[in-house]
Amino acid sequence: MPRILLIEDDAAVRRGVQLALRHQGHDVRAAACGEEGLEQVRSFRPDAVVLDLMLPGLSGLDVCRRIREREQVGIVMMTAKGDSIDVIVGLEAGADDYVVKPVQARVLDARIRAVLRRLDAPGPGTVRPRVETHGELEIDRAGLLVRRQGRPVHLAPSELRLLLALSACPGQVLSRQQLLETVWEHSYHGDIRLVDACVKRLRGKLGELGGAPRYIHTVRGFGYCFRSS
Repeated sequence: MPRILLIEDDAAVRRGVQLALRHQGHDVRAAACGEEGLEQVRSFRPDAVVLDLMLPGLSGLDVCRRIREREQVGIVMMTAKGDSIDVIVGLEAGADDYVVKPVQARVLDARIRAVLRRLDAPGPGTVRPRVETHGELEIDRAGLLVRRQGRPVHLAPSELRLLLALSACPGQVLSRQQLLETVWEHSYHGDIRLVDACVKRLRGKLGELGGAPRYIHTVRGFGYCFRSS
């Protein structure tokens, strides 16, 4: 049974979402503020966190960043704000996906389960060597581990899944829509901001910000391409 931590300050929303997710088969705990949520992350060890963006005291963005500093747990940001800037900032803080309130229980459940699957599947492509070497980058598809210069690179579920998808076919350009369907399992015409924000985070962790990308290259107006050198 997946363990889900809900961090939401509105008591009515918190009770409603908690009951709905339990009905969907999740083991759910809830926190009313960011500080309590961080304590629950340490004690409950959730598989995924559903995080409200607008929290009193410690903001949802700060909570997201602090979780990302130590944990690879999936994070679905839940907010009443649909403004582009709020969404982008939340995604760049480390959220794997987002939903806008009010959200149907089955939609939230689907997003959570999609996030949880990202660490279970090795990504597209045929059978490949256990450990691939791309310059100073090592990708262990079987062990779901990534190393750069011999040191582990700690990736969020969406970041790892994105890297696996892109590196499975070096030199091939994948559109943002293809990546949405593969990584986020959004079969409809989804929000490409998910892809762009995740690429930005991934580049930062691979040491690619501030210079010409070494691994993940942008194909303007279309998508992204992985190159090993």
